[in-house]
Amino acid sequence: MKVVIATDAWAPQINGVVQTLGFTIGELNRRGVETRVVSPDLFPHMPMPGYPEISLAWPSQSAIRDLITTFRPDHIHIATEGPIGWAVRHICLSEGRLFTTSYHTRFPEYLRARLPVPLELSYRALRRFHNAGQGIMVATPSIEQELRARGFQNTMRWSRGVDLDGFHPAADETLAISWPRPIFLYVGRLAPEKNLDAFLSLALPGTKLVIGDGPAGEELRTRYPEAVFLGARSHAALPPYYAHADVFVFPSRTDTFGLVLIEALACGLPVAAFPAPGPQDVVGGSGCGIISGDLRAAALAALRIDRNLCRRQAESFTWERATTQFLANVRQSHLQPRERARAA
Repeated sequence: MKVVIATDAWAPQINGVVQTLGFTIGELNRRGVETRVVSPDLFPHMPMPGYPEISLAWPSQSAIRDLITTFRPDHIHIATEGPIGWAVRHICLSEGRLFTTSYHTRFPEYLRARLPVPLELSYRALRRFHNAGQGIMVATPSIEQELRARGFQNTMRWSRGVDLDGFHPAADETLAISWPRPIFLYVGRLAPEKNLDAFLSLALPGTKLVIGDGPAGEELRTRYPEAVFLGARSHAALPPYYAHADVFVFPSRTDTFGLVLIEALACGLPVAAFPAPGPQDVVGGSGCGIISGDLRAAALAALRIDRNLCRRQAESFTWERATTQFLANVRQSHLQPRERARAA
């Protein structure tokens, strides 16, 4: 099998979309599936205003057509709704090619956090984008239900995984730095949609440790000088920090999944989060975290959680299992409508 994956998010960006695609492509290749990625580095691109770590590309439709024609893929998957995603969507529709899409980011909510754009206007554009394909891959039941209620069609489940060998409870043995305990950790982008004020403004004992960077970084460092900001770290450098901390605090209300949640759990780190998609689906009733509208109470209560529960919950999320779902969705998208309904 040959698969083209089109994405506006790609290395050297550090985010959940890039990680998901990277691990999935690696697993596809191990199974003998040949892949080609249509990404910003293939075209002229520039940093996004206000978000320089994200590149905006000017994709050439003729170059994309040549790549597809030469590669002769069995399937095309469009991972993002940016300039590259829209260009590949147009080519697929104009040439009668079947394709699937995936919903990684709640862009309407992210956009509203910065500009007064009505949610329905943004969701209307996203419906137009996604409903043109043979299926929309979503990570969790909560997001699937939400999208269906907003008129999105042919949703398919595509979960996520974690590198259980790289992320494990013993990783803290490699970390020599020590902060006053308990250590409440956040890992991720420093951006308005991540709701970091809800975490950093809490009256908590010990240390608030923040790993990551983004457009809100400078402002947050100024407003919360008592917190420890380490800046961005590579993905491979994260396990010791997860394993050394006492609670992982996840204040976002807009993430569709939150790969950092299962990375933390794999290192034996309990989670404190708001009742929102992502935490509700990943933590659920497993006992490995506290989901509450009172984030301070959740963070303090999570200190008493057995870390072995966290590791066991993370072991249910593997990239092998997630990639099996991805391939099943690809095959289902090529069935005739009656056969597709029977397979579902």
